[in-house]
Amino acid sequence: MKYFNIKLLFVSLLFVYSGITTNAQVLKETNPEQAGMNAQRLELLDDFIQKYIDDEKVPGGVFLVARKGNIVYNKSFGTRDEKNEKYRQNDIFRIASMTKAVTTVAIMQLYEQGKLGLDEPVQKYIPSFREQKVLDSFDKTDSSYTTVPANRPVTIRHLLTHTSGISYGGFNPGKIQIVYNKFNLDEFGLSHPTSNTEEMTNQIAKAPLVFQPGEKYMYGLNMDVLGRVIEVVSDVGLDEYFRQNIFEPIGMDDSYFYLPENRHSRLVPVYMQTKDGFKLAEQQGEFGGLNYPKTTGLTNFAGGGGLSSTALDYAILIQTLLNSGKYNGFQLLGRNTIELITSDQMIELNKKGTGFSKSPGVTYGLGFSLLTEEAKGRSSKSPGTYEWGGYFNTKFFIDPQEELIFVGMTQIVPFNHGDFWNKMYAIIYGAIDD
Repeated sequence: MKYFNIKLLFVSLLFVYSGITTNAQVLKETNPEQAGMNAQRLELLDDFIQKYIDDEKVPGGVFLVARKGNIVYNKSFGTRDEKNEKYRQNDIFRIASMTKAVTTVAIMQLYEQGKLGLDEPVQKYIPSFREQKVLDSFDKTDSSYTTVPANRPVTIRHLLTHTSGISYGGFNPGKIQIVYNKFNLDEFGLSHPTSNTEEMTNQIAKAPLVFQPGEKYMYGLNMDVLGRVIEVVSDVGLDEYFRQNIFEPIGMDDSYFYLPENRHSRLVPVYMQTKDGFKLAEQQGEFGGLNYPKTTGLTNFAGGGGLSSTALDYAILIQTLLNSGKYNGFQLLGRNTIELITSDQMIELNKKGTGFSKSPGVTYGLGFSLLTEEAKGRSSKSPGTYEWGGYFNTKFFIDPQEELIFVGMTQIVPFNHGDFWNKMYAIIYGAIDD
């Protein structure tokens, strides 16, 4: 009987301990001091953000900081429309290229399951990528061009690291943009009114690569191609794959390619910054089709930029990565896989000057930019920090060393005040108090 009681006590303690561990993985709001942060210093963010709003440099938005699984800052500022309706913490933002982190997670889930290899050719899953051509000569007098055969196939790793030779035409004025316009590729990246994901990917495959695969880093429509790979391997649409394997298991309830009608009112408008101040982009006649998240019946799922989300939803995703892939008892990815994602994939290319950055320690992993030990001292962020942003001026970072995450959501293009983010990060790190 005594042995049974001791065993029962041990099982009970194990159950309690397991419960504590599981709960600790779930984000919760708490006093900054409980997470080793100084509340008074953290509140400097309030005046800082408001000053940028008053100076008409930022219209407003939602900003979230969490440390050690505790949300220590989650506030909204400014007005979201010309009716002076205030931004709210549960507002939904177009996260554009922050979609790429979700697509990376999905690809790495399939990798963990042995369903694809990182160095496998994409043509294994998308036949239109066979016999790829590479842009060679270009005649600017008539925009004609010649090509040469690709010397190797584009691989999954090339796509994850933006070293495939697939670019964004709009980001590269000149011959790349001109050639891409011939294939209407600038229509892709967020949504499309007629093409589905497969048709979009086949159209991307028709255009010549702008350099030989693996030759250098150039940001492009790579994750959109990976979105189609996910569909082929999983045999479900990308939206459904995200829903079943990422969003629902970890509780991301407000992340969608196309929003349900009951969430339409929470989608914030996009502002443009002009010499006369902020104007709603729709009223300027620019950036057509910005209401794509409210569209119904579309089957174009842009793995590189199509999602909309909230600050809290996205914080759940990156907290899961910080938790070595676990959240609320669900294993999204394995610890070793996250270590692979956050390993420097640009070592050789950076040495040649053709990698992600020429700054020591500022590099790229699988789907994220990355700071290595060589970058120590460039900013307050710790070596090992990985991050990215979105076209409509959204940002996130994950600092494993400090157990710190950040999500910032605004909606403004173009944004000419990058110091806004850097100064904000300095305030956040200055509030760490342990």
